[in-house]
Amino acid sequence: MRSDPFSSRFELAARLVREAGQLALGHFRSSGLQVGRKGLQDFVTPVDHAVEALLVAGIRTAFPDDAILGEEGGTHAGRTDDDAIWVIDPIDGTINYARGLPLWCISVALVQAGEIRFGLIFNPVADELYTARLGLGAHCNGRPIRVSSARLPEDARIGLGYSRRRPVGLHAGAVRALLDARCEYARIGSGALSLALVADGRLDGYWEPHINSWDVLAGLCLIREAGGWSAPFLHGEALVEGNPVLACTPALRDFLVTTFSGITAA
Repeated sequence: MRSDPFSSRFELAARLVREAGQLALGHFRSSGLQVGRKGLQDFVTPVDHAVEALLVAGIRTAFPDDAILGEEGGTHAGRTDDDAIWVIDPIDGTINYARGLPLWCISVALVQAGEIRFGLIFNPVADELYTARLGLGAHCNGRPIRVSSARLPEDARIGLGYSRRRPVGLHAGAVRALLDARCEYARIGSGALSLALVADGRLDGYWEPHINSWDVLAGLCLIREAGGWSAPFLHGEALVEGNPVLACTPALRDFLVTTFSGITAA
């Protein structure tokens, strides 16, 4: 049997995200946590940097030739376009983390030759580690997971994200369109965690008009391996510049594609 060249990387990632989760959890709800601003409603803490440093150090030690793309600047170039690229969000949902809300996570994905080879999303507060490997299914703490069986909008709840890179009317229009279709929505402030919840059948879909690759690649791998559908994301300059994201349980695909296409075309 031919060995999986990504097995050792996946095992390293699983160990590192748990270590990083413990680091982040040790500072969660700290009264002395410093919060900096990267932009409008875009925050960062020293813990974001510390978690990314832990992840990057572990990857560089084990796989020094791999490329790394981290949200907080932990980049390390590979030698060729076919090299493995680790895509890291040390804390997705930083404002939730800073406010003591348990809706944040650590996201790690590995991309090679345009394919997401694996993705991991760890919610340390709930001690839930979501993992997926290309062609090998999706799991939460080792338990196989599947997207929901929702078929009708009135039975569904769709996660929404808000991007200040796009007109505010897109978000307001999305809320109205879903409610007009008698479909519920949720915005929890973490795209990565929302996608993990879609993979686990706890949300039925997720849409955001623009999002960065480190927020979504692990979650998209989870959803596809859990039997879900997602629109193509890794095209153009998405890895560094982001793209829209839409992912859902398959039965809601046509409804959501039509709904959000109508909003963006308006």
